[in-house]
Amino acid sequence: MRRSAMAAVAVVSSAGLLLSACSKAEDGTEDTPKGAGANAATTGVVNESTHKGGTVTYASTDAPESLDPGNMYYAYGFNFSRLYARPLMTFKPGPGEKGNELVPDLAESAGTPSDGGKTWTYKIRKGVKYEDGTEVTSKDVKYAVERSNFARDVLSLGPNYFQQMLNDPKKYKGPYADKSDKGISSIETPDDYTIVFKLNKAFSEFDYLASMPQTAPVPKAKDTGVDYTKKVVSTGSYKFQKYDEGKQIVLVRNTEWDAKTDPLRKQYPDKIVVNLKVNKATIDNDVMAGDTMIDIQGTGVDAQTQAKVLGKKDLKANTDNASGGRLVYTAINTKVAPFDNIDCRKAVEYAIDKVAVQTAMGGPIRGDIASTVLPPDVTGYEKADMYATPGNKGDVTKAKESLKACGKEGGFKTSISARTDRQGEVDAATAVVEALKKVGIQADIKQYPSGKYFSDYAGVPAFNKKNDIGLIMMQWGSDWPTGYGFLQQIVHGKAIGQSGNTNLSELDDPAVNKLLDDAIGNTDEAARTAAYTEVDKKVMEQAAIVPLTYFKVLLYRSPYATNLVSSSAFSGQYDYLNIGAKEKK
Repeated sequence: MRRSAMAAVAVVSSAGLLLSACSKAEDGTEDTPKGAGANAATTGVVNESTHKGGTVTYASTDAPESLDPGNMYYAYGFNFSRLYARPLMTFKPGPGEKGNELVPDLAESAGTPSDGGKTWTYKIRKGVKYEDGTEVTSKDVKYAVERSNFARDVLSLGPNYFQQMLNDPKKYKGPYADKSDKGISSIETPDDYTIVFKLNKAFSEFDYLASMPQTAPVPKAKDTGVDYTKKVVSTGSYKFQKYDEGKQIVLVRNTEWDAKTDPLRKQYPDKIVVNLKVNKATIDNDVMAGDTMIDIQGTGVDAQTQAKVLGKKDLKANTDNASGGRLVYTAINTKVAPFDNIDCRKAVEYAIDKVAVQTAMGGPIRGDIASTVLPPDVTGYEKADMYATPGNKGDVTKAKESLKACGKEGGFKTSISARTDRQGEVDAATAVVEALKKVGIQADIKQYPSGKYFSDYAGVPAFNKKNDIGLIMMQWGSDWPTGYGFLQQIVHGKAIGQSGNTNLSELDDPAVNKLLDDAIGNTDEAARTAAYTEVDKKVMEQAAIVPLTYFKVLLYRSPYATNLVSSSAFSGQYDYLNIGAKEKK
């Protein structure tokens, strides 16, 4: 996964005084930081507190694609859903890479592998209840996986790992077509607290897969298909009080949640409010003023706010600049002419001015120039630059040579998609268009809302083909911090879906597929890492992806939010699990 008023400066300056206890100031000058310090939440907990009460307020520029834990794929959705949905495993709240620590959630412990890693068994905690007081069983977890992976015509937005990995998946038609209680045979529930996954091949990183919100239990009797997003039945510390579509979400304490069955959640605030479709500049100003605590999408401040906060030490002291295994790139659709010709794709690789893209997105503080698919903080990364250009500013000569080789010496027309409510992405697309123009490729920008980007537009191959969308702006964070967790859903042929697709290049290369399939079953970590490096190289050889920047987010830290940690597990976003509220005086 996944736009400023001068009055706000005065507000933030006074708000900064509230953090004087954390201040690094000693000389009392105006430019002395009064916050916890820049990047404080990437190394520790900021505003740590056990205070209970109050309201944590989030805002978003768009409506979420879905609140259904089985039908979502934005990092912020995964992050936020843990407040009301408990997967088998999850990530422990912690700053930076400490946030990558995988721990049991609904499960009592990590999975137990057998049969050479082809079978994984979990015991779920006893006494975990839904918001209506009924107890969660292993059958509810099984049903959750079935509905999220085997009813893609109804729920298409999440990843499809289980569909690919479970044994004999073609024999099962999904819970909406198959009304029997048996379900898929490769998930067994020998008792109410045991669930067994039988795979078609060894999968050494299955515990990470078990952390997907798709393993959060769903009671079959309460499932309403695509409408389940409007009334998710909670197993977490909060439940839905209100879901006003496109306007507001309100969560309140789940009175059936029991801390004895949950070592992770703390249930600090009384209420959690998410205001939707709010202008980005308004969100930034409200966060700085303390009227909003978190921009839920976690994409960072906009360009104007960035200039403001970096220009004054008091404000910069309340910022966190984090990476978190994320790549900004242009996917080249290998199935849309003329990009079905590799030389036409190579022309784009050479033509793009990556410095201009970096500048459009906010400069080096928002990401380093990228030349590989894997970011430096994901296992398998190896420095390389297959399409190097002078100063990373593009090479018109080489681009035109590639155009000639693909029979398009005079250039051609295409379209590039970007998310309307992500101004940085639109600006980056504009920089790409300007660079392509210099070599004769005329690209027009088509903008679509982030909440429907994958379900209705860029994630629908038929839509791209019909609308001649050959280039797609994308930002991708690792599903989990390994090469497989980063690569599989964007380059493996089996990841291609007819809706909710994230393999936007529609790359289906047998060599890439085999490398990933073989690697994940290998218990030798070094061998797996080497395979991920090789996949990166082969994807670049296919010119299916143009890496632009290794994205870094610049977040502004509200003085009224407590327990803030910027987590690598969620692409540098603050971990939403235990954020509390500080009284505004």
